[in-house]
Amino acid sequence: MMGELGHFALIWVVVSSSLAAVYYAWCRHFSHARQLSLCLLSRLNCVIASLSLICLVTLFWQDQFQYHYVATHSNIALPDYFKVAAVWGGHQGSMLFWVFTLTLWSALISLNHQRYRPLIDDVLWIMTWFIAAFGWFTLLASNPFEFSTQVILQGRDLNPMLQDIGLIFHPPLLYLGYIGFSTVFAFALAALVNPRLSTQWVALCLPWAISAWLFLSVGILLGSWWAYNELGWGGWWFWDPVENASLLPWLTGTALLHAMVAVRRHKQMQLWALILALVTFCLSILGTFIVRSGILTSVHAFAVDPGKGIALLGILAATLLVGFVLLLKRSEGIKSPMIEALIGRSYFVLLSLGLLSVASLTVLLGTFYPMVYQLLGFGQVSVGAPYFNTLFFPLTAFALMGIGMVPYLKWHQGTNVGWRRIAMRFFSALALGAVLYSLQVNQINIGVAVIWGLGVWVVIGHLVGGIRQRKASFMLCAHIGVAIAAIGAMMNAQHSYELNQKMAPGIQTEFTHWYVDYLDTHWYVGANYTAQQAEIKFSQGGTEFVLRPERRHYPVRVMNMSEPAIYSAWNGDYYVTLGPKVAVGAYAIKIQFRAYIGWVWFGGLLACLGAILTLALKVSSKEWQGVFQQT
Repeated sequence: MMGELGHFALIWVVVSSSLAAVYYAWCRHFSHARQLSLCLLSRLNCVIASLSLICLVTLFWQDQFQYHYVATHSNIALPDYFKVAAVWGGHQGSMLFWVFTLTLWSALISLNHQRYRPLIDDVLWIMTWFIAAFGWFTLLASNPFEFSTQVILQGRDLNPMLQDIGLIFHPPLLYLGYIGFSTVFAFALAALVNPRLSTQWVALCLPWAISAWLFLSVGILLGSWWAYNELGWGGWWFWDPVENASLLPWLTGTALLHAMVAVRRHKQMQLWALILALVTFCLSILGTFIVRSGILTSVHAFAVDPGKGIALLGILAATLLVGFVLLLKRSEGIKSPMIEALIGRSYFVLLSLGLLSVASLTVLLGTFYPMVYQLLGFGQVSVGAPYFNTLFFPLTAFALMGIGMVPYLKWHQGTNVGWRRIAMRFFSALALGAVLYSLQVNQINIGVAVIWGLGVWVVIGHLVGGIRQRKASFMLCAHIGVAIAAIGAMMNAQHSYELNQKMAPGIQTEFTHWYVDYLDTHWYVGANYTAQQAEIKFSQGGTEFVLRPERRHYPVRVMNMSEPAIYSAWNGDYYVTLGPKVAVGAYAIKIQFRAYIGWVWFGGLLACLGAILTLALKVSSKEWQGVFQQT
């Protein structure tokens, strides 16, 4: 019953959205009065899509294994909270959640900005097209309500790698970010189809753009935290194709935010904002294509299905075609005077857009080059971390240098303080950063010292600027977070250590001034797994702590998983992984010190906090609309 209800609800959303999109287009083309309220339909479809999603959750909760998707992603012994997470843990469920998220964003837009009904109607019309396109894709190619052709009594279980608290929140946050940028794209298209193109769309859209960026940022942070805590290898970013797929829209989305903020000062930035709105959403679709098509190898990717990939490529191609045709058609009306002053915040924003675009192209090239190389018949080639790390170091350094200048620049031209004072602060920050860095390590790395200095340059300048200009403090908070995260990433890359050791109860070894004792091994039975748990004690002087890494066996999937144990300090984590048994009572133990890893997430969360405060306390549609009308 619940399956049929959920299926019918999905059909309703798809059919009603398709009919509404066509009807609205017909009325718009022939200038007929529209009798259909897209606001009401958007809210209704959100409720019905929610019903469809709730029905799927219920099927998992009740172990309804007659449905193929439930049978292949759940098990009677799977904990209830993982059953809920399994709803979006596979392809079909994630696409249903994608459709629900589209209807959610559409409904939220319909609740706001009643004064700007013509523009909002066009935005909702475009969102309705998106709902119809992805809805048909879900219904015809990725239906989670299909019955299974086999009798599966207990379910095949959720992939053990996905049985982590991070899975409950990581995919939904990413989808909220991806789909959030569809609203930005819808606003941009609505502005382009409007006979009178103005910057009003930027004012109305900015809160939605910040929200989308915030969700995507938190989703990426949570994903890196999940990889670090669950996969057992000690890293937080692998430059995996699917990781890169989420990074691409984040980079262009960050550029988009800067362009939208600058529009009120320089109308020239509107062209950048329109282009970046199109590119960011297309990169979100491209990321979905990477995951669902299986065209690139990834630990995140779902089963290979070229048919699904072709359908998603069709949606991507249609989006690009419509967007660029409208952009070219209206480009003459977007032209405005160039930014002439080289010393000013507006010009630095323009430089940041270029820098973020170069970073995006770097990631795009490194991600797809192996595939293109192989398709051309040249063989196989891999592009890994060395390529990305080598290119991102100078990009990060230039970015921090530019960010550090922001508090000292006026918007149009000139600086707030003299150049001599700026130079003094810059070199003082570099020296202070180098000193702080040298106090933490025994061996100096020039690249890390540079990032420390530039990070200190950003933090000090923004703290002083935040005190002097409290109105801009929330944006400054985000910039400080970026600097802290950059320092953490560099320290983690250059000053982490590891030791691989064969250990058994009673064995002691040394690791970075700590004595490490293997105390004992225990066995226990979990909800859907059995586990070996080691007790490993770290001691130094009068300080000691015990870590309990595990090695779990999941009988349904016939998979073994290592669950690392972590002790966190302000300057890094002690990270222990229990490997396979190598002798009677002896195991392969991997001990790591992951330097400054917490700074990466603290800096990222600080940047997100800046976005939250900006969204909650600074940015409102009325405020921005008033500012835009004055410029």
